[in-house]
Amino acid sequence: MPSNSDDTSLPGFIAVETGDAGGLPLAIAWTLPDGRIKHTLIQPDDEWLEAELVSLGGYSLEELGSMGVSPLDVIRELENDHFNATLFTAGVGDDEAALSLLFDTFGLDPFVELAPADSLYDGLAPGDWARARGELFGEMGLEPLRPEHEVEVMLHLHQRLDDGLDDG
Repeated sequence: MPSNSDDTSLPGFIAVETGDAGGLPLAIAWTLPDGRIKHTLIQPDDEWLEAELVSLGGYSLEELGSMGVSPLDVIRELENDHFNATLFTAGVGDDEAALSLLFDTFGLDPFVELAPADSLYDGLAPGDWARARGELFGEMGLEPLRPEHEVEVMLHLHQRLDDGLDDG
């Protein structure tokens, strides 16, 4: 059995796509300690669809229903990967609201805590992380609103900043 004494696990990053500000969770992505990324669409709960102004972003109800997984399965998977963990995000407020809706649907208390991703880097001036993140989206040709792209950029930015901090 391999030893974990040389564990260089990465911080956990998470992003949730919503239909609009404070909207329904439509897709979610997070990193695993080895740097792999999990992502999926989320099937909307029937209660969520009862609201008058439901925004499904660029997805159709059929697409979310057939390609997404149930909110409870998302919670179980997140629990398996990050129980009692702090996960880092680019949009704490929006991601917290979306996760709260997921958990509240089943009367559960969130078992993850969210923190701003830029808090991982003490040596950065205010705004440097956000600027570097924006540049990296351009370099990599990815879209900021897609959670798997958001998580991939945060992961690459962490590796870049971590290497820079180790060299310094």
